[in-house]
Amino acid sequence: MQINCVTAALAASPVVPWPYPHWQLHDVLPAAIAASLVQWVPGAQFIGGDSGGQRAGRNGQRLFVTPAQRAAHPALDQLACLFDDAATRAGFTRQCNARLDDAALRLELCLDTDGFWLEPHTDIGAKRLTLLISLSMGAEAMDWGTDIMTAEGTPVARASGLFNSGLLFIPSAQSWHGFVRRPLHGVRRTLIVNYVSPEWRATEELARRPCAV
Repeated sequence: MQINCVTAALAASPVVPWPYPHWQLHDVLPAAIAASLVQWVPGAQFIGGDSGGQRAGRNGQRLFVTPAQRAAHPALDQLACLFDDAATRAGFTRQCNARLDDAALRLELCLDTDGFWLEPHTDIGAKRLTLLISLSMGAEAMDWGTDIMTAEGTPVARASGLFNSGLLFIPSAQSWHGFVRRPLHGVRRTLIVNYVSPEWRATEELARRPCAV
């Protein structure tokens, strides 16, 4: 029986309760899928620096795993199937108390360069779960993890930027995080995994059409 890397990584990661419950995962993705994501760069327009502190500042130049991308790239289809798997969803529900029964899968690959930063935000709203997987290469990438913050926006910890590690949390009024501006020598590559509720309007961003969820 093939091991589910995501549930195995979650099972090996104790919850960190402060300043809000979060998990630091390691070896999240199968090696072949992680390698494929490193190679996936459809065009230079998807790579950028300063977007005004919000990912929405690059709307129209963002890279999502859509049904069309899944059909064109077998590794992306395997990625989506892994996170849409019933065992993966059940693992998140069991260990993180995530409400995923009616949630759709959203996968975004972010390619950030020098000048990039993110203002403090919580991901509350339609997002039921957030998992940020680091896929950057090189020694400096260790310092490129997401900054964990207080409600006042003060950084109190930094997630690991180790390749194939992940920061997981359930969005809440306390789940403040961002990215303090710092030098990026190269491309900061991050896979953002979200499960979103039925009211998510940007259905073109989803890995599977809502009617099939």
